[in-house]
Amino acid sequence: MADYEYTARDRCGNEFCGTYRDVSGISALRGELEKIGYVLVRAHQARKSSHRKARISEQDIVAFTYKFAGMYSAGLSVIGCLETLESQADGPSLRAVLADVRQRVEVGSSLAKAFEPHQNIFSGFFVGMLEAGEASGKLGEALEMSAVYLDKRATLRAKIKSAFVYPIAVGTVCLGVLSCLLLFVVPVFTKLYGNLHVRLPWPTQLLVTASEMLKGRGLLILVPLAGVVLVSWRYLDTDRLRNRWNRFKLRMPVLGKLNRLILVSRFVRPFAMLISVGVSVIEAFRIVGEIVRNEEMKEISETLVKTTQAGNPVGKALAAHPIFPSVVVHMAVSGEQVGKLAEMLTKGVDLLDRDIETIIARLVVKLEPALTLVMGLVVGLVLLGVYLPMFDYMTHLK
Repeated sequence: MADYEYTARDRCGNEFCGTYRDVSGISALRGELEKIGYVLVRAHQARKSSHRKARISEQDIVAFTYKFAGMYSAGLSVIGCLETLESQADGPSLRAVLADVRQRVEVGSSLAKAFEPHQNIFSGFFVGMLEAGEASGKLGEALEMSAVYLDKRATLRAKIKSAFVYPIAVGTVCLGVLSCLLLFVVPVFTKLYGNLHVRLPWPTQLLVTASEMLKGRGLLILVPLAGVVLVSWRYLDTDRLRNRWNRFKLRMPVLGKLNRLILVSRFVRPFAMLISVGVSVIEAFRIVGEIVRNEEMKEISETLVKTTQAGNPVGKALAAHPIFPSVVVHMAVSGEQVGKLAEMLTKGVDLLDRDIETIIARLVVKLEPALTLVMGLVVGLVLLGVYLPMFDYMTHLK
């Protein structure tokens, strides 16, 4: 399969250019174009496109989904929506993806199948919602729910990132101040104490050694350190280590509870949305187990599939796993009793998201004074080490 750039002619004789992706050859391309009434004029194999690896921001995907949902609900056809959104796309990467999707739909592919090759951009949840929406005749509703979910996920991720902006900023400032003290202040006092023949206490001697190493061998330290970081980063990219890291995050002393709640929210909300548009409970568990990208939750989802296949209710299946908070379990039980499982689970996740926001806010409130204290303590200890010999020298003068 390859990509081909082509020039074709429509029924009115107008020529236009385009790119067709994943086609076996020019003959196959000619056949695909003839299906929609176009005549191939010329074609050649295109250079490999990088749009699949290009970065398309989460906000771009959210905005696209909202616009797609609104335009389709207003009565515009799927191809009409895609053509309009393709022309309005800000970046070439998203425009290329939408062009590929539109071409697949034009030759008879379903919308879900057209988006399937781009799951790395739009997520498996989005493709699953499209498939369920097309099968149930609720495509507009499925698109709207997808937009809401993607928006909530992006908002939550932004809040989590903003919570760590202050710690990173304080750590950077502390590191910068410490480096300036070691590079510029400590050498001045080292020279002064050398001229005065003052005996240096061990804290000061430690600072002098660190200063000399940073000043004379800074590059020799930074280059191996950068190499270690790079190798560690590449090693962390392996599935095995990533799974271990994900498991550790759920059991961290301070952040473990927050990470567990976030993971449950990312699991339950799309599950509720999928079953609300007609996806079976078993299939919904299977889909969300894949899209959360957490090995432990994937194992839980496989267990949930087996449990529900055996005829057990969702509430009982969720209760068997301690990771699910009681509010989610109780909402699932109540929802099944009144026949509103999706609606009750969504309300439960909304409560869960409020708890997440509260935990993040409390964490930031506690981190700010703690980090300021740590920064002041580090700088204070450095200055104390610098001035200790001076105090000793003044004592001897007396």
